[in-house]
Formats: sequence, structure tokens, C-alpha cells
Amino acid sequence: MAEQPLQRVVVAGGTGLVGRALVKALVRAGVEVVVLTRRPGSAVLPPGARAQGWEDPAEALEGADAVFNLAGEGIADRRWTAKRKQILLQSRVGPTEALVEGLRGCTHRPAVLVNASAIGYYGAAPDDTPLSELSPAGTGFLPEVCQAWEAAALAARSLGVRVAIARLGMVLARNGGALPKMALPVRLWAGSRLGDGRQGLSWIHLHDLVAMLLAAAGNPAWEGPFNATAPEPVSQAVFLRLLSKQLHRPLAPIPGVLAAAGVRLALGELGRDLLLRGAFVHPGKAEVLGFPFRFPSPEEALLDLL
Repeated sequence: MAEQPLQRVVVAGGTGLVGRALVKALVRAGVEVVVLTRRPGSAVLPPGARAQGWEDPAEALEGADAVFNLAGEGIADRRWTAKRKQILLQSRVGPTEALVEGLRGCTHRPAVLVNASAIGYYGAAPDDTPLSELSPAGTGFLPEVCQAWEAAALAARSLGVRVAIARLGMVLARNGGALPKMALPVRLWAGSRLGDGRQGLSWIHLHDLVAMLLAAAGNPAWEGPFNATAPEPVSQAVFLRLLSKQLHRPLAPIPGVLAAAGVRLALGELGRDLLLRGAFVHPGKAEVLGFPFRFPSPEEALLDLL
């Protein structure tokens, strides 16, 4: 199917790590961008983009070609208490429902909603079995959040809007996200594997993620969920070895069981689900559609970012 050019788009959650990179790419391409944010007065945006509050989403959505929804509190920002879990869920489902309601009020609706989700949908895989978009949902807090988030987005289909759902892996970026946090202990000669190190780590370079989101918006072939991950997921131990090699630092000989105990003590359920468990998630749909990864391997991504 031919790609549809974008002239005006709405980005919800355009001030986070991925949102900022997406907005910059859209502006560079000459696209008019409206960023929906809770604090429009303090949003720092590139020329060509403007901020708008959430009071009337339909006004921003009217006549736009596409809407990207990346809104949501940082999943790893702090320990998961019962209150924090509720915030994480509602900060994703609430804005998504508001967008769908805004779409309902439009006379000329955007053709597509590109909505974020996460590979947390699949939960933790007990072995190195590769997972694809056809794999079932897992059990636990993260799969439940992702399922509720995706269900809220898919409601836009009843309005004639194409919905593409990006299940994001760990986003590798130079100035934000997980990579600087993972690199810091290695730089300080204190990096070590967590647990047995065999848990899957499914990642994507920020450049490729932005390009994939744009492809999903412009090409009607991108429909439903797709894994926004690189084609070469690796174990955590392999990733840390590559990271230590790139930084010219050895990994500390800390027994994995002790490091894992420290993670559980410090971060509780968050540390267990995000650091001590994992899955090998493959971008099956992106590969079928011929998406051109610029950074398909972790070696290439780390060389570029570090």
C-alpha cells in the first residue's frame, strides 16, 4: 500500500524521551505538530510545534492526518506501591480514552491512531523461546496494564480510525532512558549481571523507533499490534558484556544471586519484573513489512550511542 503523506499531526505525550525525538523528526519533515500536554505553558518544543492542554482534545484532533499517543508516567521512575500502580495504569488508559472520545467529536477525524504499548504485554518468558505479535498475553501487573491500554486504543476502530499499536521494547538513547543508567555502574567499575543473566533483553535504538512510528502512521499496512524491537534481542548477560566492551571496563565479579537480592530489596516488584525477568521479543510484523532497521544489532546501537 502507498504511504500517505503527513501534513498535520497531534502527539500526546510529546515531551518524554520518545515524544521529543518524534516531534523533532516530524518538524524536520515539515509537518505541523500539536503536542497535547498537561503543562502546555512549560513545554519546550522545537519551532514548528505548539503545545495545547487536554481540555478539548477534539479541537486539536479536528482535521489532523494522524495522532500519536505516547502519554504515560514512567514505568521505572519509582518503586511500585499500590498507589503507584494505579497511577501507572490511569496515566495510560485515561489519556487514551480521552483521545478516543475526542476522535468521536471530530467532523474530520485523523486516519490513524498510533498508540504506544509495551512488550510487557507478554510478561516474562521462562526460556529463550522467541515471542512474536501472535504470542499470548502474560500474567501480572505489566501485562494487565498493556492489555487495558491497548483495549482503550482499539476502541477507535469503531469510529473508522486505523489503529496501530507499538509494543515498545527497551529504548536505547544517548541522553535518557535505560542506557545511561545501565552504563553508569559499568563506567564506575561496578557493573555486573543480575540474577543468572539469561533473561531476555529486547531493545530498540531511538532512531529506529521514531522511524517505525512514522512508518506506522503513513502506511495503512501497519494495523493492530506490532513489536517495536530490534531483530536481535539478546540475554542480559550478553548485553552487559557488549556494554562493558564498548566502555572498556570489566564487569565486577559480583555473584548474580547477590546482585539480584539487592535489586529485590531496593526496588521490589519493579526490580523483579523489569530487571530480573525478560523475554526475547522479535519484530515479526516490521520484518514482514520490510522495515529498514538502521541499528539491527546491539553492537551497532552501542557503538553509535556510546
